[in-house]
Amino acid sequence: MTTLICAPIMVDETSSALERAARARELGAHIVEFRVDQVFSGAGDTSGAERVMFHVERSPLPCIVTCRSAHEGGAYDGDDDARIALYEKLGTMGNPPKYLDLELSTYLRSANLRQKVHLAIDHPNKSREHAPGLILSVHDFEGRPKDLFKKLQELRAQKAATIHKIVFRARSVRDNLELFEILLDRDRPTIALGMGEDGLMSRVLAPKFGGFLTFASVEYGKETAPGQPTIRELRETYRFDSIGKRTKVYGLFGDPVGHSIGPEVHNAAFEAAGHDGVYLPMRIAKEAAYEGFKATVLELLGATWLDFAGASVTIPHKGHLVQLAEADTTRTWVIDEAVRLCGAANTMTVRDDGSVLVMNTDMPAIVALVRAQLGDDLGGAHVGVLGAGGVARAAAAGLAHAGARVTIFARDVAKGEAMAKDIGLPNIAVRLWDGRLTAKSDCWVNATPLGMAGGPGPSEMPIDPREMETDVGGKSVVFDTVYRPLATPLVAAAREAGWGVIDGAALFAAQAAAQSRAWVGAGAPSSDFFARITHEALATLG
Repeated sequence: MTTLICAPIMVDETSSALERAARARELGAHIVEFRVDQVFSGAGDTSGAERVMFHVERSPLPCIVTCRSAHEGGAYDGDDDARIALYEKLGTMGNPPKYLDLELSTYLRSANLRQKVHLAIDHPNKSREHAPGLILSVHDFEGRPKDLFKKLQELRAQKAATIHKIVFRARSVRDNLELFEILLDRDRPTIALGMGEDGLMSRVLAPKFGGFLTFASVEYGKETAPGQPTIRELRETYRFDSIGKRTKVYGLFGDPVGHSIGPEVHNAAFEAAGHDGVYLPMRIAKEAAYEGFKATVLELLGATWLDFAGASVTIPHKGHLVQLAEADTTRTWVIDEAVRLCGAANTMTVRDDGSVLVMNTDMPAIVALVRAQLGDDLGGAHVGVLGAGGVARAAAAGLAHAGARVTIFARDVAKGEAMAKDIGLPNIAVRLWDGRLTAKSDCWVNATPLGMAGGPGPSEMPIDPREMETDVGGKSVVFDTVYRPLATPLVAAAREAGWGVIDGAALFAAQAAAQSRAWVGAGAPSSDFFARITHEALATLG
């Protein structure tokens, strides 16, 4: 069964709902949901009822009609009898809706109400050709319902329901796994989706587990529930039409993850390679710390039916991945040399034999990019690394191991010294960085968030190349690891000063290409492909 894409469309007094329904069809939606709880107010509202019927009669796609009650997140606060009377009218139209959506709680309220609902629908005791099917639904906008299993039992006991629908706000990656288990255990067509940022996984992977439909909005800002992607995003970024039972699942672990370009880049690479995989943001809350990271990753690995195959790992979990790989005895973990050197990992790959390869693709990418500017032999070259976080450690460890003389400039000298001691190479020094650097260096690596859009200092620079002398070798290079925006204040100033530049997009592309080779193998796209697709993805963000 093909999982349908449903475009939810709110109908109101000023609505262009039919135009948006036509646009949904152009974008590839299979069905639309007309949400009519803002246009129908209850008993005596004949104009509202006529407006609803007008939309149903002229819908360019099969439609679901939903008049959602206020107690489950909708706008309808009239009495149930009037709402069900509207459903009866719709059910007896010459060209009725494909489905009517009603909350389980409303349906169970009284036998009399259920009898009226049955007059409007096709059900086992009174089959009517072309009558709408009934979607019985459960919603919770706060989180997973405490009585979820009771609700499922109640749903499955209602023989009149054509389709079951369970939707709640996902609070974690693990909530999605429970939604997938509901789909796998279904006894009839079922919709099981997570709302909010953390529920995206359930929306994209619905076809992998046989979900009846997933919701996707026609355009940004027109969502009827939090977390709905657009139809274009669902089909183009996440390649929804190609997802099937055997599709491998890859993630981005971190917090935050919502604005990463990883999905655009890696899913495009999977398509170019002909690889049956999909890459998704999977937020693991920073507050969860190591224990939350460990529980999530082990649960993903243990859900063999998910076909979880790998992940990128970003702040704040790069160290947590190393910790897990060293502590877990339930499977074989293989840790590469770059991880050993810099004490952090940004990539995991689940191999065919069940073992997990843990890598750091940042470190070799940084070294390769600096060598392209300064030459293959970095012996004697001096590199200043600004910052003392995870990226700074990868840069310092990699470049020092390649022979460069590295100075870590840190606001917290103790933290910088601890990092240098942990790396354990003699050609690393640590200096205080107070924002007034005048030292010379062959290459400056900005491993701070200064200059990052949405960061703590989006208009700031850690150094100003226009006010600094050219380094001892006659050519200075700025390497900014920040990639949003493409031209950070530091990159712009370096270009103005005539310095060589390595921007954050180059680093992202280089390390992503290495990740793709680990996941896809020899068929992974070229480095040039990753450079191009990374710039395209960043250009769309402005």
